[in-house]
Amino acid sequence: MYPAEIVLPMKGELTENGFDDMVTAKQVDETLAQKGTTLVVINSVCGCAAGACRPGVLMAVNNAGKRPDRLTTAFAGFDVEAVNQVRAHLLPYPPSSPAIALFKDGQLVSMVERHQIEGRPAQVIAQHLISVFDEFCN
Repeated sequence: MYPAEIVLPMKGELTENGFDDMVTAKQVDETLAQKGTTLVVINSVCGCAAGACRPGVLMAVNNAGKRPDRLTTAFAGFDVEAVNQVRAHLLPYPPSSPAIALFKDGQLVSMVERHQIEGRPAQVIAQHLISVFDEFCN
């Protein structure tokens, strides 16, 4: 498990911008069971999370005409229980961190895996997410 002094500032990039931090399996299940759309970001300490994933997600939610009803996050290697539960909801996708998933009425409707984040600029990720929000969010 990563030390809190490393993880907390990275968590803060999302939680200080309106993302709810999920740390237990129960929180994950209760959140994903709700009607509407839920964006889940599996956060990570890797460079692609810092350089592309978190900035891209924030650009998307701050510039989209349509936004998910709920913004959530769990941190890989730190919020182990929550991340494992999110990953159970992401099957058949393999574990990936960082990752960005959109659920609608409890069903997975969009998944962005690490290999789709690595090497791409934040703007490309943001534009993709905005198109996903346009399709699935009200």
